[in-house]
Amino acid sequence: MKHTLKLSPLFIALTATIPMFAQADDDTSKEGFIEGSSLDVHLRNYYMNHDNHGQGLRDGKEWGQGFIAKFASGYTPGVVGFGLDAYAMLGLKLDGGGGTSGSSILPVGGGNGKAPTDFSSGGAALKIRAFDTELKAGDLFISNPVIAGGETRMLPQTFQGISLTNHSFDGWMLEGGQATYDKPYNQSGMRRLTTTYGDLNDQTTKHLTWAGASFSGIEGVTSNLYASQLQNVWNQYYYDLDYTHSLSNGITLNPGVHFYHTQDTGKALLGSINNNTFSLHFAVGIDAHTVTAVYQRVNGNTPFDYINQGDSVYLDNSQQYSDFNGPHERSWKLQYDYDFAGLGLPGLTASASYSRGEIDLTKADPNSIGYSNWYNPDGKNAFHWERDLTAKYVVQEGKAKDLGLTLRWATNRGNAAYQSVDNNVDEYRVIVDYPLNIF
Repeated sequence: MKHTLKLSPLFIALTATIPMFAQADDDTSKEGFIEGSSLDVHLRNYYMNHDNHGQGLRDGKEWGQGFIAKFASGYTPGVVGFGLDAYAMLGLKLDGGGGTSGSSILPVGGGNGKAPTDFSSGGAALKIRAFDTELKAGDLFISNPVIAGGETRMLPQTFQGISLTNHSFDGWMLEGGQATYDKPYNQSGMRRLTTTYGDLNDQTTKHLTWAGASFSGIEGVTSNLYASQLQNVWNQYYYDLDYTHSLSNGITLNPGVHFYHTQDTGKALLGSINNNTFSLHFAVGIDAHTVTAVYQRVNGNTPFDYINQGDSVYLDNSQQYSDFNGPHERSWKLQYDYDFAGLGLPGLTASASYSRGEIDLTKADPNSIGYSNWYNPDGKNAFHWERDLTAKYVVQEGKAKDLGLTLRWATNRGNAAYQSVDNNVDEYRVIVDYPLNIF
């Protein structure tokens, strides 16, 4: 299928605010197309056990090996430089029979219920750089608060579209773009964009357009402001502010806030949406110890929603299994992190957290086009909790330097009212990462 890219008026208006030619950089495009190129290969071995406790539900247990190669060229000489980014990915099934497929790291099985033995994809993007501005068109890895490719499975999610970034001003990064298709992390081909929680049925949106600014010009302070439009579905706006203050004796304080507003637009393919979602966190670090408290709230008759399989849910209580983002959901979390470098074991870290959410499912709209599945007439006092445990070790030196092993365990439980929209689950993940720089 031939994929064409049509820019919306919103994208043209938003990206027009980004200065194309600001202050000249003496080093612009001088490294050369070949001289400035790099090739990185990431090997990822992934085991996932999704243990459902509901009656009649099938457990998902799959194991695979992923290979991710990324090539990035330099730029041709001149005021305007041209370059090319390319990637190739291969996923191999190591285990996952007809009765245990569907954990989400391998493609959904065919008629026999088994995942295929392998799946692969590849793509490239043309890039153009002039002064402090870079334009990319083609297959993209995108990561920002309103559209971020999923990185939590064996292979990453990619998008097809166009992006523009600018670094003209100290401490600022400005960007805009438009994505028309995505390549899911457990499939080979491209598809139209869908959302995580909404039911688009046979309707799909043409594209997502975004623009935003990131600020890091003050020591210890970061802030982001973004706007996006998922055509005929929603307009979404995001703001965050994070501050880290260092006291004496190895003590740090870190307060922060994340806020999303989502409003339906155009044909409103998912129905009426008027959703404000925020999370607040406060972390205290003492040497190798960090304790974090979180409060999160959703105000609206729909859940906080985002691009399917994506990581664009920059909320403090988005956990391994649950996002704690149901309609009118209120949740809190307490988390403890420890860095074993304090005991002479650099590279070893551990984390433990407990989250609890309370939700009144009678407030969800039973007539919602896209979110009626959240309605439960007996769900006034629904609640659920999640416990997450993580241990990670990264080799610090030697021939196996940067080889990492991650163990993750999540347990999510809810009362009978909550189980009308979700299940009791235990989820185990074993991940081995080995990033290699070829040149």
